[in-house]
Amino acid sequence: MDLLLDQPPDADMDAEASRRAGSEVSAQGAVLARPPALGGRGGLLPQLVVALLCGGYAVGSAVGWGTPAVAGFMGDFGLSAAALCSCVSCLWYARRVSGPSRPAWMLFATSSFMVSLGNGVWGWYEVVLRRPVPLTSAADFCFLLFAPPAIVGLLVLAKRPCTRLGWVCLALDSWLIAGSLITLSWSLALARTAEGDSGSSLRTALALAYPMLDIVLVSMVIALHFRRASVNRAAVNTALAALALTVLCDALFTAPGLRDNYHSGQILDAGWFAGSMLLAYAPWVSAREDAALARRQIPRAPARRVTGSLTALTPYIAAAVCTLGILLNVLHGRHIDRFVLFTACMVVLALVVRQGIMLIDNVSLTQELAQKENHFRSLVQGSSDVIMIASPTGVLRYVSPASKGVYGRGADELVGTELAGLVHPDDLGHLLCELRRFLAASPADEPATRTECRIRSGAGSWLNVESTVNRYQDGLIFNSRDVTERVRLQAQLQHNASHDSLTDLPNRALFTERVRQALSGRRSGDGIAAALFIDLDGFKAVNDSVGHQAGDELLVCAARRLQDAVRAVDTVARFGGDEFAALICGGSDDRYVRELQIREVAERLRCALSEPYRVGGAEVRVAASIGIAFADSGISPTELMRNADLAMYRAKSTGKGRVEMYVPQLQADVARRAELATRLRAALHEGEFTLLHQPVVDLVTGEITAVEAQARWRSAQGILFTPAEFLRMAEDTDRTAELSRWLVEEAVEQAARRYRNGLDMPIAVRMSAKRLLDRGAPAHSIEAIITSRGLPPEALVLEVSESDPRDSMEELERRLVGLKRLGVRIALDCFGAGSGSMTALRRLPVDIVKIDRSFVEGVVESARLHKLTAGMLRICTELGLVTVADGVDLPEQAIALRALGCTHAQGAVFAGPLEEGRLNRSLSRGEYPVPHTAPPAPVPAGALPVRRPFRPNNETSVPPA
Repeated sequence: MDLLLDQPPDADMDAEASRRAGSEVSAQGAVLARPPALGGRGGLLPQLVVALLCGGYAVGSAVGWGTPAVAGFMGDFGLSAAALCSCVSCLWYARRVSGPSRPAWMLFATSSFMVSLGNGVWGWYEVVLRRPVPLTSAADFCFLLFAPPAIVGLLVLAKRPCTRLGWVCLALDSWLIAGSLITLSWSLALARTAEGDSGSSLRTALALAYPMLDIVLVSMVIALHFRRASVNRAAVNTALAALALTVLCDALFTAPGLRDNYHSGQILDAGWFAGSMLLAYAPWVSAREDAALARRQIPRAPARRVTGSLTALTPYIAAAVCTLGILLNVLHGRHIDRFVLFTACMVVLALVVRQGIMLIDNVSLTQELAQKENHFRSLVQGSSDVIMIASPTGVLRYVSPASKGVYGRGADELVGTELAGLVHPDDLGHLLCELRRFLAASPADEPATRTECRIRSGAGSWLNVESTVNRYQDGLIFNSRDVTERVRLQAQLQHNASHDSLTDLPNRALFTERVRQALSGRRSGDGIAAALFIDLDGFKAVNDSVGHQAGDELLVCAARRLQDAVRAVDTVARFGGDEFAALICGGSDDRYVRELQIREVAERLRCALSEPYRVGGAEVRVAASIGIAFADSGISPTELMRNADLAMYRAKSTGKGRVEMYVPQLQADVARRAELATRLRAALHEGEFTLLHQPVVDLVTGEITAVEAQARWRSAQGILFTPAEFLRMAEDTDRTAELSRWLVEEAVEQAARRYRNGLDMPIAVRMSAKRLLDRGAPAHSIEAIITSRGLPPEALVLEVSESDPRDSMEELERRLVGLKRLGVRIALDCFGAGSGSMTALRRLPVDIVKIDRSFVEGVVESARLHKLTAGMLRICTELGLVTVADGVDLPEQAIALRALGCTHAQGAVFAGPLEEGRLNRSLSRGEYPVPHTAPPAPVPAGALPVRRPFRPNNETSVPPA
């Protein structure tokens, strides 16, 4: 596609040279390297002042200044003062800027000073001594010394060629201009001046030196006019106009008729005065306009190898001027002297040489262009992506050969067909709307867009294709790739994110969404929705007696019984462990009858779950405790599920194997939890919390790459509570935020102390998305903690846990982008366990992905979990993300995860959470041994696993009193 959009370089070598020269000459405008503070002088007031001064001087010169004495004074010392003002202005500006343009302004100041000195000498004779100026005086030498510094200053500002051949072209172009002007001037006046001057040789030399230096200066002015850039254009034009006006007045002065009748104070002096004032104003002209142009300047293409200094017509114009000079001699019947003939021959020779160089350069550029075209054509034809060019009518005009391997259809078969005929009908409308929107947008605002659609393959199946679309002439370029496998993996992961991996029932997130739909879509006559929370009593004993494999089999059987006992329109979900839930909709509008119907359903479920199970070669029994809550008017999904949860705990606490309905009195349990939250707050203020660290290990080298901070509550009785035990007490309270802040501060403090002691190990801290978006917390609390403790931002890894569906993903993304810009690395915790995992992976600026331990626990025994984990790791690897497996407790798990491409792990197979002393010893050692034996083969789909390495399905306990 780049080949199709690429344009050949400009064949005009002078264009780039003129831009470069203009860029450097723009220093005359004092905008190129001047800070904004220097640009405040540009504006309307300085322009009016310069215009009034020049206009006043011109009017005075036109009326003769009133008296000869005033005319002589203004004609001599007035010009000297104007030139001195130009000198001071250029010197002042040169002192305030730096860079390559500074010497040029120093030279312009020197040139103006010589003009001021010459006019002062002239005035000394005419005004002070009151006698005519000698034919050869010091003023002549001062005036002659005006041109050399100006010429050198223009050369300093000029854009320098990049190669030797470029310097040759610059010299040839300069000679073409100068030689042509010399030939014309010699034919018109200089020959007669040289022949008619009967004075001394010095006088003759001075008479010829003026026009010769003026010709050189005019050549530089013309060259810089063609080489100017868009930046500082006003300043460059002002400086060039000042020099051009000065040269014009010099040319008029050298004319025999004007010079013989010249006296100070004439209108000719107004031209010199205006030239000096324009040069004085040039450094400060139009700063705001030039600054705006500089901000809008578009990056230019790389410089050409050979660049000329003028436009392509310059050689022919120069030859025409030279020919005109010779024709003038012939038409006036004058003899063509040797000087004119020699100069004309040198101009023609320079023209021939320059055209030869241009021809060689054009041939080289043509070969280079052909070589690049072949290179890009080979890239396009060898690309694995399909590149298609479509006309405005949608007909394919070009298709790359890769279509055979991607679509199963050759390029010849596709060329000439309509794009709409290849797209799936369901996707065609969306594709056309996106393309119309893209074409209506500004190319500068949206140079490309990306679309996804299904395209029919040669075999007749539909392929998911992702395309990057760019504009091309009057059509579009599609750079397409087959993403069918990725779409399938995403669909599989999305299903897994909303379903339990063991029973394939909806998980908590999907159940919550179903409850929300039931409440928001309820109509009169649909009855009252009811939520049932179900917990298996005695399930822990099954795990302990016949093993976790039998426990998993029992859970699968229980899920089937629940599905068989309810209608197809109802929802049965598994929340984890031995907890299930059911959503029952419909029924009678009468509250009493409705309660009887739901209780009957609940009893049916309890009886079905209480039937014996044949698992692990033994018959086992479990009971079921069920809590019921009804969706009263105005209740939210969270409140409904909380009420059902409270009713279920009521059933467990009153004997288990029961059905309980929610009643308002159960709010007493909420008060008890509030009491526990108060104890948690007291523990925070009394320093009962401690911090443990669990190493994160590289699965290849065994090197410790980070440590994860984990909080523990050490009660007054010396009992060490894990987060799962004390965070449940603090849910729905402000203590969670306080605990999270303590965790971050303490973890950063200890990590900073280790950094100061030479143990530069990154620290990982877990924080929920809700805490990150907490409006009550300081806006930049994490940033402030890092700065105050002196910990480098890149040493902190923030593990973002599963976000609530009600949380704003836009705000979370903006918050994490700010932390990542600071240097903090972002990890996505519990990946795969929630419904928003793929959305978070797509939108959040994630560096690290932590695979949830629910996948790690069965990666060896379960073929299903093995494939799902492999799919997640493959997506993370393709996105260039670091992967960390959480809860790796057995060597077989570490070996299997490493084989699937997981890079890091943490768990009991390496080390559990460590206190400060053991942690420092581990960090000093720097690594752990990594298991290297071959992992056992995964159990085929449908078979029962042999054993479980970890106990995830613990029986739900009654909260502590």
